[in-house]
Amino acid sequence: MIDRRTLLAGSAALGLAGTLPARAQSAAIVVGTWGGDYGALLQQNIDVPLMKPQGIEVSQDIANQDPRRTKLIAEKTSRRASMDVACINDIDSYMLSQLGVLETVPSAEVPRLSEVIDVFRKPHSIPHIYSALVVLYNPSKVTTPPTRYADIFDPKYKGRVGFSDILWNFNMAGANIGAGGTPTDFTKGKAALLDLKKLSPKVYPSNETLAAALKSEEVWISTMWLARGFMWKQAGIPVEMAVPEEGALPILFEAGVPKNSRAKDGAFKYLNAMLDPRAQVAFAQKMGYVPTVKDAKLPDDLAKQISLTEAQQAKLRPLDYATMQAQQAALNDFWNKEFKG
Repeated sequence: MIDRRTLLAGSAALGLAGTLPARAQSAAIVVGTWGGDYGALLQQNIDVPLMKPQGIEVSQDIANQDPRRTKLIAEKTSRRASMDVACINDIDSYMLSQLGVLETVPSAEVPRLSEVIDVFRKPHSIPHIYSALVVLYNPSKVTTPPTRYADIFDPKYKGRVGFSDILWNFNMAGANIGAGGTPTDFTKGKAALLDLKKLSPKVYPSNETLAAALKSEEVWISTMWLARGFMWKQAGIPVEMAVPEEGALPILFEAGVPKNSRAKDGAFKYLNAMLDPRAQVAFAQKMGYVPTVKDAKLPDDLAKQISLTEAQQAKLRPLDYATMQAQQAALNDFWNKEFKG
């Protein structure tokens, strides 16, 4: 028979049990990301060493930028997003935040935000890594080093200009700068690309396939991230990098959490891990992207190869995000149907 004393003792025990720390339970999150080198480095420097010890298993939803953005928008009204962390570039970060797709990043759950370089801080995403769009060239084929984006239009490179298709919007923006356009008007850039089309440029489906074309010397000159040029040069691909005198386009690769993620705790832990200085330095060493946090210190020789000088930083030509969002469909249509088609 259970008397009052036994009942009270049992209740007290239950209350005490509720105050004890719970045993760590495994959780799972899905990270929407690019494949190739970026996805592999996430696994090697974040998923396994930083997330697994926290009991968080990470799987990757691999796709290019455009399909990932489209999926995030399409799933906005769904009960649950198919990914918990979305790796995005700065253009899509702006667009998705304007559409209300991304959750505000709470500093209490992502304490590493305190180390983010101030200019890169945004409410709906964290900045992971950054670089700038430069002119890559094969020094044995392009004997006069290029100095401007405009150099890709030179007729002497007929059939030897190559682009990565997944960077179509940045390729267009770089061409527009080279043609004398403004961040809000792509008319001159479009005209220059149509003239370039007559010189048989090549468009490759990914950064990796463009790298293969540079290695085989099918392509002699291209626009690409300084970071990629560094990595490819380290791998033995015959390229040098020229920061354009017109002013280079900066690129930020970011990450955010969809509002309808059902694993936000794990997702915010992942964002925090992306800002870990060890992981950021590893990306710099392997891929040449510059860290976005103040306490990630690069070796001097590496910093000289992948960072811009103060003068080059002062001339950076950031995208106009509002224009890129408003003209997204029209610019993509031009790239696919008029330039590539």
